[in-house]
Amino acid sequence: MPFVDLRAATAARRGAIDAAIAEILDAGWYVLGDAGRRFEAAFADWIGAEQAVGVASGTDAIEVALRGLGIGPGDEVVTQANTCVPTVAGIERTGAIPVLCDVDPEGAVMDPTSLAGALSPRTRAVVPVHLYGQCADTKAIRAVVEGRGIHVVEDCAQAHGAAFQGELAGTMGTAGAFSFYPTKNLGALGDGGAIVTHDASLAERLRSLRQYGQVDRYRHVLRGVNSRLDELQAAVLSVRLPGLEEANRRRAAIANAYFEALSDTAVRPLPALPSRRHVFHLFVVRTESRERLRAELAKRGVQTLIHYPIPVHRHEPYADLAKGPVSLKYSERLAREILSLPLYPEMSDAQVEHATHAAAEAAAST
Repeated sequence: MPFVDLRAATAARRGAIDAAIAEILDAGWYVLGDAGRRFEAAFADWIGAEQAVGVASGTDAIEVALRGLGIGPGDEVVTQANTCVPTVAGIERTGAIPVLCDVDPEGAVMDPTSLAGALSPRTRAVVPVHLYGQCADTKAIRAVVEGRGIHVVEDCAQAHGAAFQGELAGTMGTAGAFSFYPTKNLGALGDGGAIVTHDASLAERLRSLRQYGQVDRYRHVLRGVNSRLDELQAAVLSVRLPGLEEANRRRAAIANAYFEALSDTAVRPLPALPSRRHVFHLFVVRTESRERLRAELAKRGVQTLIHYPIPVHRHEPYADLAKGPVSLKYSERLAREILSLPLYPEMSDAQVEHATHAAAEAAAST
């Protein structure tokens, strides 16, 4: 039972993907063309945002969004300590200073109280991470920063279609940053990303920034970067986007099977928090006997991963972030206890039955 099977994801729509790629090859236009514009429009419509701007990766989406808001050297940007390092890398590439806050000990999403303690007069933005497919409490986060000139840029790399109180991830702040890495709920065949926003002026600035600050051919008005969603990836994403809702429903059904299988065990799935639509990019459980649980699952042929075994501030290059203004104890505790079980839409019913039965057996053995 592999943790993920990207071949199955491609095979499910292989004919349409082949046709979309052939269309790009026949057109002979590979960067910033009609396919990219069509995908941007379709993705913005699907999300419920006014604008979508394609970029080269999810990390770039964070960087370019922050640059578009004028954030750079000397500014501070707060994010959570249990995120993947690329979130912090995107912040640092603007020249801004990342500051870490802690997370809710049950849901693993940004804790607004910890966020409040991490703010300073230099804070210009907050990047809540909708981790594992579940939204942070963006309403509480906005309340913390209200009136302070602080932007909320949502990291939606794992949250395509997730919602909080009826609002989709990416639409609740100034901008939302998405990744289309192949393992994501909406994945390309390589790197890709997008920024969504309701602000047309910001979107225009982002389109300039992603292409060296250019507005007309060879006329540059900003110091920009090279970060463009290429036509081949945009074409593939356009094929996959219409199936995203169904795929997310399948993820939720598999998650429910895991919840049921583990209900009478000491292994605790991270809960689906109130007022959320969880899209289960990952199915994450907690146990104090993680290595034993992994071993028991491996015996039963079930592959597992850890997202993430080391909090950002415990990686050597980021050790200075441990000296921040708030405790990061819950991020550290989660890093010691969490384990991700296989969950992807192409899992067959037989695979789901095997994985959930194995999880229940392994949990009873730990």
